[in-house]
Amino acid sequence: MPQRGGTSRLERMITELPKAELHLHLEGTFEPELLLRIAKRNGVPIGHKSLAEIRKSYRFTDLQSFLDIYYAAMGALMEDEDFRELTDAYLQKAASQGVRHAEIFFDPQAHTGRGVKFDKVVTGITAALSKSQRNYGISSSLIMCFLRDLSAASAEETLDRALSFKDEISTVGLDSKEIGNPPRKFERVFRRARKEGFGAVAHAGEEAPPEYVWEALDVLKISRVDHGYRSMEDPKLVKRLAVDRTPLTACPLASLGVHYFESISDFPLKRMLDANLLVSVHSDDPAYFGGYIVDNYVAACRGLGLGEKEVLTLLRNSIDSSFLEDGPRARLLSEFDGAARRLKA
Repeated sequence: MPQRGGTSRLERMITELPKAELHLHLEGTFEPELLLRIAKRNGVPIGHKSLAEIRKSYRFTDLQSFLDIYYAAMGALMEDEDFRELTDAYLQKAASQGVRHAEIFFDPQAHTGRGVKFDKVVTGITAALSKSQRNYGISSSLIMCFLRDLSAASAEETLDRALSFKDEISTVGLDSKEIGNPPRKFERVFRRARKEGFGAVAHAGEEAPPEYVWEALDVLKISRVDHGYRSMEDPKLVKRLAVDRTPLTACPLASLGVHYFESISDFPLKRMLDANLLVSVHSDDPAYFGGYIVDNYVAACRGLGLGEKEVLTLLRNSIDSSFLEDGPRARLLSEFDGAARRLKA
């Protein structure tokens, strides 16, 4: 992107225009500075004594090597205040990058499995989210993900715990190690969740083949596909996603970080746009993969040669893909269109 005064017109547009963040793992925003502070406060050894040591450990060869470090860092999170502080730190960063609505993933099983009470996790997160609009101008909702490499019975137990928090948790999702853990493994718990009024999303087609996307759509009845890159291998699936306007959430830096793609030029975002898919860009686990939402947009623009028209489409898609109710969505879209016109002028 051509530079003027250190910042390009396109980068300014990416930063300033209102946008929604729809694929963001709260635990993946655990920056080294905050990790050290909370670990010290809770007396939790993390195997590293400095920021440099922590950052040096962020070298991943695949998804599993990332998850090993990701779950180890979570061990420092013990009290509701820890989760509140983590959430607030993300909201502050998101606000600085033009995020106006955030739908945030969290992984309760990763915490309850090490003895942290479910209530503490949700109470801490929602203490920050309840003030997100007032403090940062960000509306928000919470998505509870089931860890797919754990049993379906564990997911059922987690849903049972969540039923007391239906006012705080809007949606259920599915994440973690994809290969060998197909969506159909969780058919029953997703069916129960939908009957209880939860929305449904799922990671699918990131490392696993298109069949996982089909299953997520037809078996789990999800409303949004997280990642979904390998959908591009199946023309029939691509056509369905386009016709149904099924949202997909793309995370360039994370997918490069776990080596699903050799370079940004291989990332299928432009092909997804050219296929008329309702795709948007998000940051996934930004503390580990080198960038928040603006960084992901900028990397995609530079690596794929995306222009202003494509950026505007991606940004607007993020709002269209959200679970905002009709009124708030229409108002945010109107704000987006007005801001885009002013920036163009």
